[in-house]
Amino acid sequence: MSADLAYLSATEALARFRDRSLSPVEVTEALIARAAEVEPTVNALCVTYFDEALAQAREAESRYGGKGPEPRPLEGICVGIKDEMPIKGQRWTMGSLVYADLVAEETDPVGQRLIDAGAILHARTTAPEFSCAGFTHSKMWGVTRNPWNPEYGVGGSSGGTGASLAAGTSTLATGSDIGGSIRIPAAWNGVVGFKPPYGRVPQVPPFSLDHYCHTGPLARTVADCALFENVIAGPHPVDPIAIAPKYELPLAFDEGIEGMKIALCVTPGGWPVDDDVAANTRDAAAGLVDAGAIVEEVELGEIWHPDNVIPTTMIHFGAIFGAWIGGELERHRDQLMPYAIDMAERSIAALERSSYYDGLVREAELLADLARLHQQYELLVVPTCASRGLIAGDDYVGHAPEIGGWTPEYYLAACMTPPFNICSRSPVLAVPSGFADNGLPTSVQLVARSYDDVTAFRAGAALERMRPWAAKRPMVAASTS
Repeated sequence: MSADLAYLSATEALARFRDRSLSPVEVTEALIARAAEVEPTVNALCVTYFDEALAQAREAESRYGGKGPEPRPLEGICVGIKDEMPIKGQRWTMGSLVYADLVAEETDPVGQRLIDAGAILHARTTAPEFSCAGFTHSKMWGVTRNPWNPEYGVGGSSGGTGASLAAGTSTLATGSDIGGSIRIPAAWNGVVGFKPPYGRVPQVPPFSLDHYCHTGPLARTVADCALFENVIAGPHPVDPIAIAPKYELPLAFDEGIEGMKIALCVTPGGWPVDDDVAANTRDAAAGLVDAGAIVEEVELGEIWHPDNVIPTTMIHFGAIFGAWIGGELERHRDQLMPYAIDMAERSIAALERSSYYDGLVREAELLADLARLHQQYELLVVPTCASRGLIAGDDYVGHAPEIGGWTPEYYLAACMTPPFNICSRSPVLAVPSGFADNGLPTSVQLVARSYDDVTAFRAGAALERMRPWAAKRPMVAASTS
C-alpha cells in the first residue's frame, strides 16, 4: 500500500485530499518510506527535509479538513527540487565541491511559486556539477543510478529529478534544460518532461537572457506535467523576458487528436540511433495513428546530423554557459569534475574556431527548416535519446558510446535534444515510448509549433491512453558500487 501511495499521481492525490479519502501525511510518509528502501541504490536525493515535510503535510491535512485557509493548487504535494535551484535557507551546491557549504539567500521564482501553491519541498535532487552534463554524478554527491538498471546512469542534468520520480520518492520534481537536461532524464527514467518554449517560465538573469535555457516540470503523467506547468509559468518581475499574459494549459485533453497531421522522423539528418530506440519510436507513432492522427514519415536534411548540431550547440555554449564554467575552471580547476573541465574547454574552443555570428547562421538554418516542416505538420515526433543509455559514473572524457553502429566524437550525440534548444520557441514534451533490452526506458519528443504548448500535450495525452506507462515501476536492484 505504501508503494502504491508513493506512485500516486498528483492529480489523483489532490482529488483524494479534497474528498478526504486520503491525507497528505499518508503520501508523504509513503515517499519517505520508499526513499529509505531505494536511496542506497539510486542516490537521487542529495539533501532531505523529511521532518519539515511531515509538519507541512499535517498543516495541509488541516486545510483540507476545513481548518485555516483554503487549500492551494499543489497543497500537500511533495516536489523534489533540482540542486541547481536556489531556495532561501537551503544548501545550494550546484553539484560542486566549490559550493559545498553555500546556503541560498534568495528563492528562485519557480521555487517561490511552488511554495506559494502549497507544495512540500521535501528533498533536493542530484545534478552533475554546474548542471553541465547529460549524466549525473559528482564529487559532491556521488553516482546517481538508474532505478530500472543500476549499471546505467539517469541522464542529466536533471538526473536526480528523473530518477526520484521513477523510483517513487517524489510526486513531482523540477528540472532545467539548456541542452536537453529535462528531456534526457525523462527519457532514460521513463517519465514525462516538458521543455517549455523560451520565456514561458521565468528564470533568473543572466541565464534568462540565454534562449537555450529553460526551467520546466517533470512528472509521471501528462496531466501531472500540465498541472505543474500551470503553477510555474507566467510573467515575473525578476525576468523581463517572461511572456505575458500567463498561458494556461487545460488539465484534461479529452478532445483527442483525430485528424492531427504529425511528421515522424526517426533519424533526422541521418542521426544514428540504436535499434531499440528506432523500433520504439515507430511503435509510438503507431500509437498516435491508433489515436486518430495522420502520421507521415519524413526526412530532415543533413544539417540535423549531430556532426552539425553538436558543434553548433558548443559555439553557443562557449559564449555563455561554457564561459561561466570557464570562470570556475580558472579559479577552482583542482576541485572540478573532469567532464566539467572538458565541457568548458570544448565549448570555449568551439567559439574560438567559429564566431558567435557564425553559430547564429547555423542556428537559423535549423530554425527555418523546422518552420517549413511545421507549415505542413502540427507536430514532429523524433526520439529523445539516440542511445539505450550511458554507463553510470562514466565521465565520457576522451571516449563516447557507440550509437547505432557509429561512435561519435563527443558523447552528447547520444542525446537528440540540442536541436530544440536551438529551436527554443518550440514546446517539446518528452514521453515514454517503450523499453530497450537492457531494461532502460526509451522516449520520444513531441515537438510542436512555436508557443503551441497545448498541441504537444494533446498528443502526449493521446499516446498515454494508447500506450499506458504510469503503472510500470522499476524493480530497484542492489547497487554494484
